[in-house]
Order: sequence, then structure tokens, then C-alpha cells
Amino acid sequence: MTKIMVQASKEWSELKRDKFSLALAFLLPLFSLFLFGYGIRLESKNIPILINDHDNTSLSRDYVDRLFATNLFIAAPVDKMMSPGDAIKTGAAKAALVIPEGFTRQIYRGNTSSPEVMIDGTDIANTQIILNSIKAANLYFLALLKEDRMPDAASHMVAPHLRLLFNPGRQETLFIVPGAFGVILWMFPALLAAVAASREKEQETIIRVYSANPHPLQFLLGKALVYFTVSMALATMVMVAAAILFGVRPIGDPTPLLISTPIYVFVSVSFGLMLGTWANSQTTAVQATSSLGFFPCLLLSGFVYPISNIPFPLSLFSLIVPARYYIELTRDAFVRGAGWPAVWYVPLVLFGFAIALTAISWLGLKRMQVKD
Repeated sequence: MTKIMVQASKEWSELKRDKFSLALAFLLPLFSLFLFGYGIRLESKNIPILINDHDNTSLSRDYVDRLFATNLFIAAPVDKMMSPGDAIKTGAAKAALVIPEGFTRQIYRGNTSSPEVMIDGTDIANTQIILNSIKAANLYFLALLKEDRMPDAASHMVAPHLRLLFNPGRQETLFIVPGAFGVILWMFPALLAAVAASREKEQETIIRVYSANPHPLQFLLGKALVYFTVSMALATMVMVAAAILFGVRPIGDPTPLLISTPIYVFVSVSFGLMLGTWANSQTTAVQATSSLGFFPCLLLSGFVYPISNIPFPLSLFSLIVPARYYIELTRDAFVRGAGWPAVWYVPLVLFGFAIALTAISWLGLKRMQVKD
């Protein structure tokens, strides 16, 4: 019993000295609970929709009001001159409603009037919700029309013409696989780099590095170059496999993908180096990478749950999740095909992350100097 207590005392002393591991032991479970509790929202809301009412009558405005009464949609913040197709293609709107001229006249004549509804099929998580909500709002409008204005109104008087853009078959692979690129290329390069950086400190081989007297930035970039090269090979392998297994191939202009992918991979490697240089052991580095990298990437990037579902102020944290921006780009590159007009800002944001993470890694490397 005495030996057990001595060993326990020794381990506790080591744990107390390892402040980073001690923080992980208590803070990461709370962090995970916080993300799961506040980050996951299965009910969609605030879906931007563009309304083009060419009829502009009291009846057409009532029809639009019925749509907004679902509390699901908000008006898309776009220029009124922008076409519905362009609004959806650039991601400014997830749906568009076009009410034709003569909408009211056709109804009062007893004919069928068919508003056109376009839905962004890229976001398959919201597609079915949008479809069902528009159908429900249409039925509710017909019920009010029959009750208040036209007792003889038929159920077919307003029959919206629904169109799913980019993914009309609602194939889940076109939603999941491009998003998976962002998760895979965030986790594995970061994990490799974090283990490599922390290994130097845990095994005390960092002394050999200091004896060569390199600049800290040279040391970091040397490590980053190796794992960047490995990770680019990983990215190529994953995308080729996706094309073969799932038929997911780039459409439209491929240059945003070709330019942003190396930057994103470098950001991932820099993130791993940052955690590795601040961690005291490989185990701690793995735990930190898994928790601080995987959970935010999974829950706050839009990979599974739409970012619009994340409540404020937690939604602000999604702004510092690089995977959020890269997943937007991959879903455009492999599904929508809008190109630079929709994702021009992504390489710039990722480049900013690369600079910030490299600077933090350098600060962590200074902590690894051998003490006298």
C-alpha cells in the first residue's frame, strides 16, 4: 500500500508540474460539453431567401408574408438588381421565390398560378427543410384564401414550381464528401505536426537542435516543410479516391481549389506545430489536437450542421475555425461551381491564419529553451 501511495504521489507531482496537461484534464471536458450543448442545433433558422415579386399586389404580398411567417426565412441581404440564380450561385441566398406578373389575376380567374422557387441543393441539410416549409406555407396560404376571399378556391390554384439547383438528386455524397476534405485535411496534418514538435521536447533531442544554433523560424519551417509535403500527398490521395469511389470531381474553375488547398494544409500543419511546441509530451499534444482541433472542426465549420443554426455568441467562435472557410470552398468547387466570385476571400483568410499560427508557434518554441 505504501508503494502504491508513493507512486501515486510521484505521478501527482509530475501532473502538477505539467500545467498544460492539468489544464487539459479539467478544461477540455468542459469545453466539449460547451460545444455539444450550444453548438448542435438540429432546427434550421435564418435561411436567407431572395424574393422577386413581379406582381406586387396585396395577394402576392400575403403569399410572401405566409412564407416569412414560418420563422424559418430571412430576407437575403443582396442587391435588388441581382438575379435569383446569381444570388444562389454566389451563396448570398439559399433559396429564391419569383412571383410572376399576373399572379393575382390568374387566381381570381380560377386558373393555376405557379411561382418559381429555386433552392440551393448544395446545402442538403437545409434542402428538405426548405422544401417542406414552402409546401406548408403554400397550403396555409390556400386555406386563408379559401376562408377569407374565395370560398370556391381550389387546392391547385397556387402550385409553386420547385427547382433544386446544383444537386437536384439530393445526393448526400455531394454534401458530405467535399466537407470531409476539410475535416481530414485539418486533423491528420495537424496531428502529425503536433506529435513531431512535442517529441523533440519529450525526448530532449531539442538540445541537439539548439547546439546547431538555428533561428526558431528556420526550425519551424524545416519541420513544416516535411509535414506539408506529406500532407499534400495525403490531400491528393484523398481527392483522387473521392473521384474514383464517389464520383466527386471539381466543376467550373479549379483554380480556387488549387490555390487554397496548399494554404489550408499549411495552416493545419502550423496549428499542429503550435500545439506541439506548447505541449510537454506527445500524449498532451495528441489530446490537445483531438479536442481543440476535432470538435470545433466538426461542430463549428458547417460540415454537418449549418453555421446559421449556431446561436450567438458561440457563432463568433466559428469565425476562427479555418475549416469553416475551406469547406465553403470545397462545396463550391465540387458542387456549385461559382468560382472566384463566391470564394475570393477564402485564400486571404487562410493566409492570415497561417501567419498567426506560425507566430504563436514561434512564441511556444521560445519556451522550450533549456533552463540553466
